[in-house]
Amino acid sequence: MELIQGTRNNVEQKKIEKELKSYGAIWPSSETCDKALSVFADCHLSHGLGILDALIGQMAVSLNLPLYTFNRRHYEALPGLQIIQPYVKTP
Repeated sequence: MELIQGTRNNVEQKKIEKELKSYGAIWPSSETCDKALSVFADCHLSHGLGILDALIGQMAVSLNLPLYTFNRRHYEALPGLQIIQPYVKTP
C-alpha cells in the first residue's frame, strides 16, 4: 500500500501494481499487531513513529528479516530491526 501511495500518476501506479503481482502477501498475526501497538505507543511522540511504519517494522522484526528502506529515521526506534539501504542513490 505504501508503494502505491508513493506513486504520482496512473502510469506509475499500474507499473507498481503489475510488479506487486509477482510477490506474495504476508499478513500480520495478532501478536505482531499487539507488539506494533506497544512500540507505536512507546515511540510515536519521542521519535515521530507512524502507525504504518510501526506495523511494517514490527512485521520485519517478527519475521526476522531486514527492512530495506531509504527512510532510516522512520524506523530507527524499533528495537531489533535491521535496516538496510537498498542501493546507493546517484545524483
